[in-house]
Amino acid sequence: MAFMVTKYVPPQQGGQRVQNSIASLDAQPEKALHYAILGAWYTMEVWLVKAEIIAIGTELLMGETADTNSGWIATRMPELGIELQWVTTVGDDMPRLTEAIDRAWRRSDFVVTMGGLGPTADDMTRDAIAKVMNETLTLDAGLLKWLEETFQRRGQLMPIHNQQQAGIIPSAVSMPNPMGTAPGWWIKKDGKVLITLPGPPRELMKMWDGEVIERMRPLITGTIIRTRTFKTIGLGEASVDEVVKHLYGQDGVDLGCYAKPDGIYLRAIAKSTKEEVAVSTLDNIDRDIRKVLSPYIWGTDEDRPEEQLGHLLRERGLTLAVMESCTGGMISSAITDIPGSSDYFRGGVVSYSNDAKSFAGVDHSIIEAHGAVSEECATAMTEAVRRNFRADCAISTTGIAGDEEVDGHLGGTVFIGYAHPGGSGVIKHQFPPRRGLVRNRAVTQALLELMRALQTQ
Repeated sequence: MAFMVTKYVPPQQGGQRVQNSIASLDAQPEKALHYAILGAWYTMEVWLVKAEIIAIGTELLMGETADTNSGWIATRMPELGIELQWVTTVGDDMPRLTEAIDRAWRRSDFVVTMGGLGPTADDMTRDAIAKVMNETLTLDAGLLKWLEETFQRRGQLMPIHNQQQAGIIPSAVSMPNPMGTAPGWWIKKDGKVLITLPGPPRELMKMWDGEVIERMRPLITGTIIRTRTFKTIGLGEASVDEVVKHLYGQDGVDLGCYAKPDGIYLRAIAKSTKEEVAVSTLDNIDRDIRKVLSPYIWGTDEDRPEEQLGHLLRERGLTLAVMESCTGGMISSAITDIPGSSDYFRGGVVSYSNDAKSFAGVDHSIIEAHGAVSEECATAMTEAVRRNFRADCAISTTGIAGDEEVDGHLGGTVFIGYAHPGGSGVIKHQFPPRRGLVRNRAVTQALLELMRALQTQ
């Protein structure tokens, strides 16, 4: 727990502020008590930074929509020094929504609501917050004009119901939404902060990065937190944990290991009251982690393999084509998620059946002799797609996404082929036999295989 201590000269000496300092209640309880006893000559601004997320929408409770927003925000709170203590999901019901917001406001220092900011009758977040704050919701002329202009730019007339998105309460400051029609709110009241964000992930992420972070940073005092996430593939969660177990328990740094669709992540969190100490601690643990995990680390933080490979292909003036079986077009989708990928990506083929593989240029005799799930078939797929698209590089995947055994191969077996101007190869991988996991990790691994091959040629 951190708080700001502001020292004042007594009134008879002019009452001027002469000193600011940060005290840590956990580290210096006797100092905190001393300041408290001094009474009128000192003031304290307590900032506990206990956070709560409220995900709003009946579709979340019904399982119709997955709540990916809470996890995304949760991973970004530690770098701001914010401790997430609760995540609440509530439907579009005014009494329950009001209760959830009121409870969060009473027990937390930083409250994030997500969703319920649209123009329909079941978008109740603004009204619920107004009720909790005991404030009146009114239309803001500036917001209303912005909404009307937004629709005009789209060549549309604004529906009358969208007017409610211009509503605001006196204690709230509007946060612009550059990607939608639902402005957010920033409320700083009674030493606490409540923010509202729209439900669509793309809008929420843009507002968090562009509005929330810079507003929060000046409010967080005392503890400096720096984080780094190491993204690995090729080892299971227990194996990664075993490799780094000797690094747990170091002063000023916390480690956490968890599974993700594209591999196993290891997060390091360094804490200190001084910026330079936090940075140094993080650099030291980074060095120690890489000593034991380097062969398996493919990136950190926001790194994406499709982006890294794209940079490499563009730098070298190379083109790429892919032929996919078990990944069903997911590699092509990942590559084309990157803006400008048409500079190097020639195209892809989903050859899910044996006939499709033959049609795409794989000699059917290879499939008959070795099976579709084989090193030989992966090689033939790579050669065929590279030839057909006249590409410099190629990737292929063929395997078993489910848990069944096929032609003597266990579920989760995937052969990944790659080719580039300097050579080619096929690598067999055995992933945990869960369909979604196999496909996601095969995509990541395939992109990394070609990237590593190009880097070492």
